[in-house]
Amino acid sequence: MKYFSMLAAVTGASGHLGANLVRALITRGWKVRALVHCDARALEGLSVDRVSGDVLDEESLNLAFGGVDVVFHLAARISVVRWDRKQVEAINVAGVQCVVNACISAGVKRLVHTSSFHAQTQEPLDETLDESRPLIDSNSSPPYNRSKAAGERIIRAAILNGLDAVIITPAGMIGPYDFQPSHFGATLLAMAQGKLPVIIDAGLDWVDTRDVADTMIRACDYAKGGAKYILGGHWANLKDIARQVSQITGTRPPKIVLPLWLAKSSAPLVSALDRIRQKRPLFTSISMKELESNRNLSHMKASKELGYKPRPLQDTITDTIDWFKVNGFLYSR
Repeated sequence: MKYFSMLAAVTGASGHLGANLVRALITRGWKVRALVHCDARALEGLSVDRVSGDVLDEESLNLAFGGVDVVFHLAARISVVRWDRKQVEAINVAGVQCVVNACISAGVKRLVHTSSFHAQTQEPLDETLDESRPLIDSNSSPPYNRSKAAGERIIRAAILNGLDAVIITPAGMIGPYDFQPSHFGATLLAMAQGKLPVIIDAGLDWVDTRDVADTMIRACDYAKGGAKYILGGHWANLKDIARQVSQITGTRPPKIVLPLWLAKSSAPLVSALDRIRQKRPLFTSISMKELESNRNLSHMKASKELGYKPRPLQDTITDTIDWFKVNGFLYSR
């Protein structure tokens, strides 16, 4: 099965992954219809058909998906706090159902849905996490993780009812074209500007957003309906990432390195202060919990079936910092 050079609709087109996917699609000769909710900076200068819409407005989705061959569903509310739980659940759960309904109504040939490896049960941490690992089913899990698991269940139910869909599950994403910027993009900027005095002695599995975008297109073209792929990359400690950013920018790395247990105990106070000061929260109980995620992600299935090969993390960080420099983020914030 191959849909190459057809018409694709992309939800979340102006987000971090969306900005990379839209560019990858255009490069490969696709025509792109970009669903835009508010911020469209990531699409400036691109030859795309912009459509105003909302994943919670099924009527706008019906219009956006009309005549479309493939829908790439990227739109999501990413959150590391608990106070926006209702909005997270609305967009990441009800929004997925609206997208599924609109795909069926419009006769879309294939839906490529973006999930998250945080939607899967992380334990046991010392065993490989692959596509067979079950989705989380616990009220104690962070709202974002629960919402992504619920959204994936909606996709799976639709697949059983005949919808041709593929599920892509990325690790933590880093990469250029991070206009908003993303949660970790903001952390990289703080490192690069010398505004992050404290770093946590913990890490995550990181993947280049460009590699995710490229593999989503290959999955659209070649994957069997109902397939799911984990796109892991390279596990790296935040200390090592900060050290590399320091080498690139010449700024000093954070002086204080906190063990994870101490960071977790301090996070509630720091995030409360950030909320009072109306400052974007980066250091929260949830973001600390995510640093305890399984570090043994397997991308064997994606590599075998789609030729997935994650680029070196060092290249990703260098390219991302360079992109921030060129686009005025690094010295203007």
